[in-house]
Amino acid sequence: MLLRRLVMMALVLVGITIITFLLSRVVPTDPARLIAGPRASAEGVAKVRHEYGLDLPLGQQYWRYMANLLDWNFGKSFHSLRPVAQDLADFLPATVELTLAALLFAVIVGNGIGVVSAVWRNSLADHLSRLVAIGGLSTPAFWLGILAQLLLYQRLGWLPFGGRHSDGVAMPPEITGLITVDSLLAGNWAALWDGLHHLLLPALVLGIEPMAVLARIMRTSMLEVMREQYILAARAKGLIERVVIWKHAIRNALLSVVTMIGLQIGYLLGGSILVETVFSWPGIGRYSARAIVTADYNAVMGVTLVVAAIYLATNFLVDMAYAWLDPRIRY
Repeated sequence: MLLRRLVMMALVLVGITIITFLLSRVVPTDPARLIAGPRASAEGVAKVRHEYGLDLPLGQQYWRYMANLLDWNFGKSFHSLRPVAQDLADFLPATVELTLAALLFAVIVGNGIGVVSAVWRNSLADHLSRLVAIGGLSTPAFWLGILAQLLLYQRLGWLPFGGRHSDGVAMPPEITGLITVDSLLAGNWAALWDGLHHLLLPALVLGIEPMAVLARIMRTSMLEVMREQYILAARAKGLIERVVIWKHAIRNALLSVVTMIGLQIGYLLGGSILVETVFSWPGIGRYSARAIVTADYNAVMGVTLVVAAIYLATNFLVDMAYAWLDPRIRY
């Protein structure tokens, strides 16, 4: 099963390279002209096009890219003029930190709201929980981010406008690339507080929609589980309600939630483009937005492959967690 899954993941990645490569080439923009500049001569543009291999036939360009990819060479960025792999290594940790913080918020708050809503069904808490979930699903992240900046930064001054850290704070030595983790490892509490201070607002904004999705899924799953015969049997044995809910109901209700968590990671990685742009967060979302505007083919391909690989690996881990939660799936 493991070998089959790995082969399927490799085929999916190859398919993603083909689709992304073709889509990036049909955009009516000449990257050679963008690189050379608006005042460059036709000879200068042709020289740039030859230097980056843009004058080759489309199929030859693809095979050349795939051959380089086998050596972990994502090509050279048209915009930064650096290897795309180096750009990804610089920008990816910021996105990973933001995504993990948003996912942590979504899982804890979303599952909590779902459990409360299901246990006290049709109560005031249930109505408020559903209202929060519907509001989170229907609110665009970029709009919420702008409102949060106007209120919490401009009006109240509680949280910073954007960025990962303040200029006057000494950053810890880079170990993982995550400011919060590196600050903990180095015992740099000033940098840790500053990193959390900057991380809080974009993580909450990015995690609002996944939180609402998980809350609704958890509520529905909990209501289904609470009607099962083994729940009635547990209550009939005289178990207290807290044990029935935590030991029997929540674990079985988590089966649907675990699958949805894997899907939400893909949303968080993709949705970080708007949030990172609003909050000036130096991650691959903001990097890819700039790459799309400048028709930076290699950067777009590199970001797409990295995000796809993370998404596939996450779903593989979700499947393993699913099998752990429900042993019947293993057989």
